[in-house]
Amino acid sequence: MCRALDLAAEGRSVALVSSGDAGIYGLAALVFELLDRAPKPEWGSVEVRVCPGVSAAQAVAARAGAPLGHDFCAISLSDLMTPWEAIRTRLEAAAAADFVVALYNPRSARRQARFLEAVEILLRHRPPQTPVFIGRNLGRAGEDGRILALVELAGAEIDMASLLIVGSSATRRLDTDPPRLYTPRGYFRDRR
Repeated sequence: MCRALDLAAEGRSVALVSSGDAGIYGLAALVFELLDRAPKPEWGSVEVRVCPGVSAAQAVAARAGAPLGHDFCAISLSDLMTPWEAIRTRLEAAAAADFVVALYNPRSARRQARFLEAVEILLRHRPPQTPVFIGRNLGRAGEDGRILALVELAGAEIDMASLLIVGSSATRRLDTDPPRLYTPRGYFRDRR
């Protein structure tokens, strides 16, 4: 990253490419953090433009149907840069507030117990049959997407190439071919 900033400071055109959206668990925050915390005087002339892309949550949601049609949040379960206690607090708050939750970095070989704890937290606030969409390797070989019930999530094959969308109490499953999820915005409620 520093090398990219050094090259840009020399007047070169530099592009940092990240999967998903550069600003959502991507490289943009790291660039700005370097500019803020470890600035070199020559980096002051660098023009940084963040070009948004399709986030992993948007890509998975599109495969699922429209589960992000109402209020939602994104939480990474990786505790490499965020303490687990903070992640747990955020997950509790999101589950209690009935947000649709997009879970990034859900399970790694090192973090099996953390994922199981996250599922337990969600089950304390959601019915066991709450729909969950698992998107894996989207846009790559071996792409897979499937819907299961929250109660089945702990035993599902999930890894770091997966992104989960856990429905809210309003999220609905349509038994189409393939099955789809959506979270209604409220267009059809009585407006008297």
